[in-house]
Amino acid sequence: MSKNANVLLIDDDLELCELLIRYLTVEEFNVKAVHHGDEALSQLQAQHYDVAVLDVMLPGQSGFDVLKEMRKQQIETPVLMLTARGEEVDRIVGLELGADDYLPKPCNPRELVARLRAVLRRTTAKPIDHNKKDEDKITVGELELDAASCSVFCLGEKVTVTATEYRILEILLRSCGRVVSKDALSKQVLGRPIEVFDRSLDVHLSNLRKKLSSAGLNDARITTVRGMGYRCDVINS
Repeated sequence: MSKNANVLLIDDDLELCELLIRYLTVEEFNVKAVHHGDEALSQLQAQHYDVAVLDVMLPGQSGFDVLKEMRKQQIETPVLMLTARGEEVDRIVGLELGADDYLPKPCNPRELVARLRAVLRRTTAKPIDHNKKDEDKITVGELELDAASCSVFCLGEKVTVTATEYRILEILLRSCGRVVSKDALSKQVLGRPIEVFDRSLDVHLSNLRKKLSSAGLNDARITTVRGMGYRCDVINS
């Protein structure tokens, strides 16, 4: 899954970059490091990367600025943000701007590898089998998911979502009408049990609801069931 995946590392800490490049190379990732936001955007425009590791604190453009510009340019590369330890605001802002996950600094390289593999698992589209077209599509009301391409369509129009948002929606639609616990969703989507005070899922769901609402669906149809989890109700547009 992660073997030979192309990783763009965006951090101005040269020593940390050298350390992570060595570690990730041993784990069979292909890593390119850049140290400024404009370099990062140029790389992402010129070459395909499977995932980007983006530090919040960059000289000139911040990591937030880079992420915002990526999404503005519809660069859909999954992003794992590196944030200062304890800075919950940074984590929430990053997720709201479209990051797929975050990791506080200083980070354990082993945990970074685990997070990267989790992101890659939910961003890798399945090979298309043209004999199984119907099985690759999930349709609920006017909402359709194409599992082969990890695409979302609402009222026939494509909705741009992150890989994490897609995975959340896929799980909820496959369990339509049934509650999915927060812990189960966290394990399936983020690859880890839910942690106390971790608002990652809440932010991803908020972003997803806004996008579906803008596309013509009511965000109340993905319901938070207090004390239990989340449920996707039947959608009739």
